[in-house]
Amino acid sequence: MLRFMPVGDSMTIGSAGEHTWRHRLWQLLRRTYDPAVTLVGPRETLYDKQSGAPTSLDYADPDFPRAHLAGWGEGWLHMAPLVGGAVRECRPDVLLVSLGLIDLGFYTNAEQTAENVRAFIAAARDADPRVRMVLLPVIPNVRAETDAPFAEQVDLFNDLLAKAAADLDEPRSPILLASPPQSYDIHVDTYDGTHPNASGEHRIAEAFAGAMREAWGIGTRSPRRTPTPANCA
Repeated sequence: MLRFMPVGDSMTIGSAGEHTWRHRLWQLLRRTYDPAVTLVGPRETLYDKQSGAPTSLDYADPDFPRAHLAGWGEGWLHMAPLVGGAVRECRPDVLLVSLGLIDLGFYTNAEQTAENVRAFIAAARDADPRVRMVLLPVIPNVRAETDAPFAEQVDLFNDLLAKAAADLDEPRSPILLASPPQSYDIHVDTYDGTHPNASGEHRIAEAFAGAMREAWGIGTRSPRRTPTPANCA
């Protein structure tokens, strides 16, 4: 049984009342890979829009391994210092990373964000030299439709993310660059131009699953089982 850690921003943590793409991916992997597949991480809450804090456990379906390393308003800048500790504590085999939109929108430009990608990868490998990673390109949100400089930064960052994945990929700790979610339309697959609705959750889940299926054959092999450490359900 492989152990997957979802890492991301508001699109990954989700908010109260949602399933999240984490739940959709867990369901997909259970059907195609291993019924006992699990998600790990040091956090498990959703974001509560009423309180403005990640304090909710009100999942649309709470009966799944809810663990993750994701935060509303957090990006590569924030996760690079945290990932090493999370990897040591929770021992994921695979990091599923969807980050960058919040960085480019509020904190860092494309080049600076790419530097934080490399710092994140180095920290994860320092904690576990064999950890695998799947990186999802930034999905442009509604802002990119009217803010040309922002759209250009998203495109540039995605190019730099692809370069980082190619430069840093190695046999003992492979890095996959997932393809953008197929047929993803922010006017159909989100509820506000950024955050995925049910169809968007399914498309993001399939983007991660498809990358692992094509590159690693996940969905066809029977992996060995490993125990889940405490506090990383």
